[in-house]
Amino acid sequence: MAITLSVRQPWAWLIIAGHKDIENREWRTNHCGPLVIHAGVTPAPEEDIAFVKSRYGIRVPKSALLYGGIIGVVDLVECVTVHKSRWFDGRPYFGWVLANPRPLEFTRWRGMPGLFHTSSP
Repeated sequence: MAITLSVRQPWAWLIIAGHKDIENREWRTNHCGPLVIHAGVTPAPEEDIAFVKSRYGIRVPKSALLYGGIIGVVDLVECVTVHKSRWFDGRPYFGWVLANPRPLEFTRWRGMPGLFHTSSP
């Protein structure tokens, strides 16, 4: 079984495409190691896509945004409260430091809140 996190688009794509090296969460995790990224089923709001372009200068290709399934895996390196990454929002958030993103063949899967288990990629 693999530990999985559901992330809304376009943020899930940004992680697996290697742009986003921090995932901001309101809760700490003790998990380190592979973390499967699940793209949530809700379509990405236009304002989120525009925000990514205006703030980070990254054009998000709408055709690359998959929904409602597993899209890749990253290594969760550590959980921090301070980090210099431009993606870190700071307190009250915890920064989940991510590395080594690897896309996987899309697999439809139901997302869940928090960390959940899926079949190993």
